[in-house]
Amino acid sequence: MNSATVRNLLVRGMLAGLAAGVLALVVAYFLGEPYVDKAIGLEEAHSPGSAHGHSHEHEVEVVSRSLQSTAGLATGVLLHGVAFGGIAALAFCFALGRVGRFSPRATALLLSGCALPAVYVVPFLKYPANPPAVGEGDTIGRRTALYFLMMLLSVLLAIAVTLLGKRLAPTLGTWYATVVAVAAFAVVIGPAYAFLPVVNEVPKDFPATLLWRFRLSALAIQVTQWAAFGLFFGELAQRLLSPGPAPSPSGRAVTAAR
Repeated sequence: MNSATVRNLLVRGMLAGLAAGVLALVVAYFLGEPYVDKAIGLEEAHSPGSAHGHSHEHEVEVVSRSLQSTAGLATGVLLHGVAFGGIAALAFCFALGRVGRFSPRATALLLSGCALPAVYVVPFLKYPANPPAVGEGDTIGRRTALYFLMMLLSVLLAIAVTLLGKRLAPTLGTWYATVVAVAAFAVVIGPAYAFLPVVNEVPKDFPATLLWRFRLSALAIQVTQWAAFGLFFGELAQRLLSPGPAPSPSGRAVTAAR
């Protein structure tokens, strides 16, 4: 694949990431933000400096909650969408033709479907997202490092078992090679789940329903973004790499002469 094609795919990946980010933003605003507001309300009601649910008047809010939930949320989600779209497009360039004889559209969907568990779901199951009022401020650096370590292990292992499955496919067949690869992933990721430190800083009086719904909304945002990216980028990549036959002046497709 030449540099011009890679550059065109990179641009299309960023555009697809932006479009996917817009859909994720809608889900985040209507599904996730209400639970964030509820969690902030609980945090303020139980803060030491609050009285009857109201904080001290001398505390100055640097960024208003309304700005955080609108412009701040949009900026974060859309920039993340563009960045992750570019990275995913580069991964697509590497994967195309190496994971099987799939079309560009199918490769993009396969990449998104495999990347979602590796990049997000597996780390999420070990270190799930928490709303405001959950987690100690002094441990945020440690928690972030553990989360990204889990993500790195998951991604590297996903790449390794993909190569393993591809190597076993000629001998075992695609189905059994895939089963062996998935089983190998589960066997190896298990010790990581067991030996990495557990982080449980949820207050005893924090509503379990609110925590559960917040985490489900966080998962829904990621599923929306990855699924939308796979569909959008797959279509753009298909049109770039496998354009349909050009129509003739009479309106019929022109096919190459045998």
